Amino acid sequence: MPRRTTILLDDDIYKMLVEESLKRYNTTKAISKVINELLKESLKNKINILDLIFSKKIVKMSAKEFEKFRRELSTRLES
Repeated sequence: MPRRTTILLDDDIYKMLVEESLKRYNTTKAISKVINELLKESLKNKINILDLIFSKKIVKMSAKEFEKFRRELSTRLES
């Protein structure tokens, strides 16, 4: 069930939302729909990242091992 709320937007953010609404739906009356879609997408990505961070780890690596790996990878990318 949709809930009605008020948000205060900076002018530049509002302008981008109007442009996106026009691009997606050919009307400025779909700003709420655009905001909902963008928020859902953003929160979904955040939840996926948190799931990854807090998931059970299958590899254990010390800081020293990681630094060695990072240096080797950096060397490979630079060459």
